[in-house]
Amino acid sequence: MPTPFLNRWISGTALCSTLLLGTPAALASDDFLSQAYKPDTLRQLTLDQTLTQLAPDADPRVMRLAARALSCADPDAERLAVIDFSLPSTEPRLWVFDLQRRQLLFEELVSHGQGSGNTMAETFSNTPDSHQSSIGLFRTKNSYQGSNGYSLRLEGLEPGVNDLAYQRAIVIHGADYVSEAFIEQTGRLGRSYGCPAVRQEVTAPLIDSIKEDQYLFTYYPDPEWLASSNFFHCDRDEAQLALN
Repeated sequence: MPTPFLNRWISGTALCSTLLLGTPAALASDDFLSQAYKPDTLRQLTLDQTLTQLAPDADPRVMRLAARALSCADPDAERLAVIDFSLPSTEPRLWVFDLQRRQLLFEELVSHGQGSGNTMAETFSNTPDSHQSSIGLFRTKNSYQGSNGYSLRLEGLEPGVNDLAYQRAIVIHGADYVSEAFIEQTGRLGRSYGCPAVRQEVTAPLIDSIKEDQYLFTYYPDPEWLASSNFFHCDRDEAQLALN
């Protein structure tokens, strides 16, 4: 659940929708809604509005924070993955966006670390051998074949929050404990040593979609991080939230 700080941060910024419902005649058109969500229309939206339109099941406040962080780090980025660790592991909580084509590429289950919790992730760490997940903004690196199969290295960009991710071998990889069948058996996903593990069936295409200098934003309503992250308090103009 968003913290009071997060609610204040969001409410202090105007959220304006560019999409209008139009005239009654337009509403009567069979293809009006499909036309409204075409990529040309999405180009008129700010990044956070675009993410929310593409992933309507995601919390728009989390998408706004992800957009803010990306605008500070790299407003010209082509791909962005977002994980909302405030959701239980039994729900899809990973989204991958193609920012150039304005497309949602993946909406997936994703695991958290053994040390972070059971069904719900509640504690996070930057400490080696903690087996906890980390929050914050990451840059993706190269893919490789490792002990967990096809995997993707991550570079944590936030000092003291996730900057030891590479050293900790926090990577995206596939796992057989990430599946609906595992949820049916145990009531939750299996847990990793801190890595965001995904379904085996989507591992290769998902990794290939965000490898090599793209971005991953992982969220949890941690008040200290929300108040202090440089990626929420940079000097870039608010207009840089726009994709154009």
